[in-house]
Amino acid sequence: MVEVISLDDIRAAREAVRPHLKKTPCVLSEPLSDQLGCRLYFKFENLHRTGSFKERGALYKLLHLDKAYRAAGVVTASAGNHGQAVAFHATQLGLSAVVVMPEKTPLVKVSSTRRWGAEVVLHGRNYDDALKKAHEIERERGSFFVHGFDDPDIIAGQGTLSVELHEEEVPCDVMLLPIGGGGLIAGNAVALKALYPKAEIYGVEPENYPSMKESLAAGHPVAVEGLPSLADGLAVKSVGKLPYEIVSRRVDDFFLVSEEEIANAILVLLEVEKSVVEGAGAASFAALLNREELRRKVAGKDVVVPLCGGNIDVNLLSKIIDRGLAKDGRLGRFRVVVPDQPGSLTAVTERIARGGGNILDIFHTRALADTQVGEVAIDVVVETRGRDHLEALKGALTEAGIRLESK
Repeated sequence: MVEVISLDDIRAAREAVRPHLKKTPCVLSEPLSDQLGCRLYFKFENLHRTGSFKERGALYKLLHLDKAYRAAGVVTASAGNHGQAVAFHATQLGLSAVVVMPEKTPLVKVSSTRRWGAEVVLHGRNYDDALKKAHEIERERGSFFVHGFDDPDIIAGQGTLSVELHEEEVPCDVMLLPIGGGGLIAGNAVALKALYPKAEIYGVEPENYPSMKESLAAGHPVAVEGLPSLADGLAVKSVGKLPYEIVSRRVDDFFLVSEEEIANAILVLLEVEKSVVEGAGAASFAALLNREELRRKVAGKDVVVPLCGGNIDVNLLSKIIDRGLAKDGRLGRFRVVVPDQPGSLTAVTERIARGGGNILDIFHTRALADTQVGEVAIDVVVETRGRDHLEALKGALTEAGIRLESK
């Protein structure tokens, strides 16, 4: 079988983009290595100028365009990061660019793409709808279409990540990569296997969009009707044909992660690594954090996890932080029922304060609560040190004769 790309192709891409892209750091995370039982290296792809690894492939493709296409400009479809990369580097190279994005693309990605100099067209519910619109614009304007993942140059460009890793002499027994359309994992599967012959590469997808998993089960790329995901950059109905050919032969294992696990991974990276990472960028780490089977496979090994993107909407990040704190018990909400008389609220707040809890919100409910006449329901949102502390606060209230109700 003829290879889609080779290590020589990826090395050529590395030399082409070298003057334009700074190397992203790859750092050993000592606290998470201790916690997870391996030597865990994060490669901070979220530190690229536009916030994701997509610059590697997009730049290499644009550098390959001939003069005719440079004059006509380019068009692409993107869930966000590829569009930003095309917009930025097209502007740097003096090219016009149109980026078609799904209508529900996070605002931060839309505004950033416009800021980098592209014309943004919002169309459809998902990437595939945007893709159809982009091809319409390609035909109408004669622009050159830059595919986000199903293109040899794009795949070779993404593979420069592993070449860079090798240049820095970072040890690697295992690399974990997310799968959307498949370009990133395909390029790095080729490069990694050549540069680190004993290394294994594992793919990670959201449970809500298991496009590669379903394609591998079918024996060819298939379309998947997925569900909304925090990892919007991975929400691709069908993986690319070229990436599929590579992934089906070179990737060693696959894992799915839930939305809750992705959210938790984002929070851990924010707290421990002090790094803002979007859902798609955190998916691989989510698998390592939550899959015991995976941790057994990589125990004691050098594991590289590229943090592939950091373009997350701040409002979504706020919700993820709150949900993560609630899951850990550091943010709790419970209801107490007390007599509707002076001093009842004080008794509740004093007990919580004495136990070291920090009250964030209090809501009184009389008429609409399932309580007796003469009683009042009080919903309390409290900040704690963790689940044990939260349960201790509830226990202290119960010991004081204050009735708790489940919500």
